[in-house]
Amino acid sequence: MSELRVRDLIDLLDSWYPPGHADSWDAVGTSVGDPETPLRRVLLAVDPVQAVVDEAVESQADLVVTHHPLFLKGVHSVATTTPKGRVVHDLVRHGITLHTCHTNADSPALGVSESLALALGLTDLAPLDADPVDPLDSWVVYAPRDAAERVAAAMHGAGAGAVGAYDHCQFVSDGTGSFRPGDAAAPVIGTVGEVERVDERRIEIVAARRLRGAVLAAMRSAHPYEEVAYTVTEIADVPDATRGSGRVGVLEEPQTLADFASRVVAALPVNHGVARIAGDPATLVRRVAVCGGSGDFLLERARAVGVDVYVTSDLRHHPVSELREQPGAPALVDVPHWAAEWTWLPVLADRLSDWLAARGSTVQVQVSTLVTDPWTSHLAWSR
Repeated sequence: MSELRVRDLIDLLDSWYPPGHADSWDAVGTSVGDPETPLRRVLLAVDPVQAVVDEAVESQADLVVTHHPLFLKGVHSVATTTPKGRVVHDLVRHGITLHTCHTNADSPALGVSESLALALGLTDLAPLDADPVDPLDSWVVYAPRDAAERVAAAMHGAGAGAVGAYDHCQFVSDGTGSFRPGDAAAPVIGTVGEVERVDERRIEIVAARRLRGAVLAAMRSAHPYEEVAYTVTEIADVPDATRGSGRVGVLEEPQTLADFASRVVAALPVNHGVARIAGDPATLVRRVAVCGGSGDFLLERARAVGVDVYVTSDLRHHPVSELREQPGAPALVDVPHWAAEWTWLPVLADRLSDWLAARGSTVQVQVSTLVTDPWTSHLAWSR
């Protein structure tokens, strides 16, 4: 096979974790480096901090993939007098590319939340708050039979007819159309004032709702009629069974909350933080919700779906207090942000290694085990 370049893995990551699924405030993608660089080694990490860059230099990595962005807010300088500036200069100096998959990696299959659920041994996984499938329109267009193929091809060219991993999807049926041109008409077929009957083809195609304008323009440009007969119907939004915020799953055997919390801590990489627990330690839990990273936006959703416990990070006092006052509230296990998101790295490494092995590539993938959680110690209250 031909030599892989950094851009080949970036393209792969973008197909698994499309940048278009990132939150509007996020900053994902390639922030430093030359994607045309030959690829030999990849380093995976949570944070693009100096220690990770030093590790990348030491391991002679050509590509560093991090979960957190280097530039989440605007900057006016990358001088080496700033921490981020030093990171940029060291990466450029050693020919290393930095690529980020952040919120675009949170929700898909084998993303951050699903990796956390797998690390905890959960099964029967489903999104806690499923994303809707890309909203679709259903198009029905009538065209003369000799022009129908040209019209359909133009709509396909604008993106219509794409369903999952398939494209050029359509259904056609034949029939007879009729119309009468008015005095102001300039008909391509037929005579003003007389009813015309034409052998026509009914073309049925779905298209993403966001493509409506482009599909309409393409259809009109290819259609021979002065006035085109067509309908556009919005298909009801349906949840995506593979993509969404958080995950819900079940334990093979129920555990007490105390034992489950110990299970969570054992499943995460060693760090200097603590796991905080809200709930009766003797409560039996089996149905579990998780969210990698900051997950207090899903507290009410976790209660609504009836899980026994919700595992996430960065929970705040007031939202937790208010939730725990509600009937049917789940127990909570709050874990260090870095540790929860680190669980994605081994999953991503296995996925990349399998892809590379299938192509006979010798590119190496390494997971950083540096603890880049900013908290370096803790003290427990004692009486």
